[in-house]
Amino acid sequence: MNMKRILAALGLVCVSLHAQASPNEILVGAAASLTNAFKEIGVQFQQEHPGNKVLTSFAGSDAIAHQVIQGAPMDIFASADQKAMDKAVAAGMIDESSRRDFVRNEVVLIVPVKGGAPINSLADLKAAAVKRVALGNPATVPVGRYTKASLEGSGDWDTVKEREVLGQNVRQVLDYVARGEVDAGFVFATDAAIMPDQVKVVAKLPSPEPVLYPIALVKRDGRNPQAKALLDYILSDKGLAVLDKYGFSKP
Repeated sequence: MNMKRILAALGLVCVSLHAQASPNEILVGAAASLTNAFKEIGVQFQQEHPGNKVLTSFAGSDAIAHQVIQGAPMDIFASADQKAMDKAVAAGMIDESSRRDFVRNEVVLIVPVKGGAPINSLADLKAAAVKRVALGNPATVPVGRYTKASLEGSGDWDTVKEREVLGQNVRQVLDYVARGEVDAGFVFATDAAIMPDQVKVVAKLPSPEPVLYPIALVKRDGRNPQAKALLDYILSDKGLAVLDKYGFSKP
């Protein structure tokens, strides 16, 4: 049975976080870059905890944080950076005692495998042949914030700004590059790794601050009592093994 059929059989689906949860449903809102890993972890958790259903929603971290702040019935929030999580904490919507930095990532420059301008480094983005470079919107997307900070440090921000195509989350940026709609793009290394036949990494960006992902329980009435068990599972050796499989490293 392939993964898609397993997901369907076990009821692991992406849902709107504004939907009402059933008593056996654990609702998880997570950064788009965690999609593949968290779906697989959800399947494993359900197999080991019969009767529970993990429902996941993936988007840019700021979008998920906004849903948390607006009172969406979410049990766990996993962000791709501290800023989005801090917003939810400031709104009083996070159980701060449960907050952990659980994985690390890095930002990379990618190009389409086939066609496109000859780009082998950041310096090549200055070439006249390079017209469009995709990145997450720094105002709302963690990968965009990391990218901007790194490029400002290296002196390449103005070059990219002139050619920017903004994505609403990292997977949108990845799709732009994979489809050849842009000449290059900045994504997390874990995202680039899921499309090795369509995109290739040409440079890794140094980050002024570590690319650490925080996770925490949402503070709300009616939170599923099994939410902590799922959080513990994500942080366990089994959960971290799945995250490692998808390219995430320990913080």
